[in-house]
Amino acid sequence: MTPQIESDEHKALREAVATLGKKYGRDYITRTIAEGRHPTELWQEAGKLGYLGVNLPAEYGGGGGGIADLSIVLEELGAAGSPLLMLVVSPAICGTVIARFGTEEQKRTWLPALADGSRLMAFGITEPDAGSNSHRITTTARRDPDTGDWLLTGRKVFISGVDMADAVLIVGRTEDARTGRLKPCLFIVPTDAEGFHKHPIDMELNAAEKQFELVLDDVRLPADALVGDEDAGLLQLFAGLNPERIMTAAFAIGMGRYALSKAIEYARDRTVWKTPIGAHQAIAHPLAQAHIELELARLMMQKAAHLYDAGDDIGAGEAANMAKYAAGEACVRAVDQAVHTLGGNGLTREFGLASLITAARVARIAPVSREMILNYVSHQTLGLPKSY
Repeated sequence: MTPQIESDEHKALREAVATLGKKYGRDYITRTIAEGRHPTELWQEAGKLGYLGVNLPAEYGGGGGGIADLSIVLEELGAAGSPLLMLVVSPAICGTVIARFGTEEQKRTWLPALADGSRLMAFGITEPDAGSNSHRITTTARRDPDTGDWLLTGRKVFISGVDMADAVLIVGRTEDARTGRLKPCLFIVPTDAEGFHKHPIDMELNAAEKQFELVLDDVRLPADALVGDEDAGLLQLFAGLNPERIMTAAFAIGMGRYALSKAIEYARDRTVWKTPIGAHQAIAHPLAQAHIELELARLMMQKAAHLYDAGDDIGAGEAANMAKYAAGEACVRAVDQAVHTLGGNGLTREFGLASLITAARVARIAPVSREMILNYVSHQTLGLPKSY
């Protein structure tokens, strides 16, 4: 008997989300970008239908599923041309971290609102001088000895969707009283807090979700703004970063599938010398190869999601990195081949593929570059020595 890769529930979820995605489609996303606004209607409807919080605990308003479920949501929306980048951030990173490590009050305050889409969280880790090396983060939190409050100071860059967010989950560092060394910690920082400043980054990437630089100037936070245990920062941090990689893979696979579907449709219909161009192997074989690569990336993404949802953080870390790498490469190649298949039409606004050339590179660069993933695999999996 052939084993079932996806459960019937996952297949039903995939079909239902695909229907929602097609209702909006690429034209909707393009229109919101042109109008300089957010894809609010899609976000709200996805929340109303329970898709935004499908991975969050049922007792806090979520669907009781896992990252496997949420990755299906993002992939299918992307395959319909209407991806929601903030799914990677708000429910996947922030929701997961709060669900696993937050206090009861933090869970009650944030999880139901993240699940229904009424509130949104951004995530702040990258700094101007600490990109791939999170150990160099200089954003620091110190205690006010008189009140017990935290005072947070530092800078963050390339933080998505801050203008949409009610709060940002900020990765900072606190001083260990025993060793004097700085250790990572996570803080919930309201975007309307005094001393919190956001500045848009002028991007050539044409996306509905904007990128921001954050300046934190002695932002005062109550003691309960700290998420989880002050001594478990790295564990909590990677509990959010593994879902981020899995969801980035879903984002890339969805985009690649969308581009490929447009190219296949064109190759079937476009006729030269009385023959559809898709009949020629020079057109057909690269499209078939792109499809195979996307399917292989999806299998690794499913493995990573399964391991994460099963509680295997170490196994999930390796698989999530591999999935993100495979999906990023497959997405770039699928988009490139799709544009090439359409020829000059691939560069027109009418077909809407050219803008994906830039967007596809995001999956190679963020949240971690392909070179750093290769470093991870060579060191952690293959046991080779480090050069740094």
